[in-house]
Amino acid sequence: MCNFSETAGKDVFTDKGAYYGRVSDIGLDLDRFKVKSLIVDAVRGSHLASLVGDKRGVVVPYSIVKSVGDIILIKHVTPVSAEPEPVEEQIKA
Repeated sequence: MCNFSETAGKDVFTDKGAYYGRVSDIGLDLDRFKVKSLIVDAVRGSHLASLVGDKRGVVVPYSIVKSVGDIILIKHVTPVSAEPEPVEEQIKA
């Protein structure tokens, strides 16, 4: 168990070794006294920055956090494309 001041500023990596950025804030569920999410700032040159473009960062659900220590390790997730896949045209006989 660690407090916010120990968690803020920690580097976040995926379990595949991709650097995501640094923790800037923590989302809490005060009704259940649990950590709900981590707010991760996209650092220039990080894998996360390449995914989110000019956005500042993302909210990472705490359910994908695997480990908290000197660094924070999360599950590697791949983004889902918002654009639909092209559908092959049916050939009319």
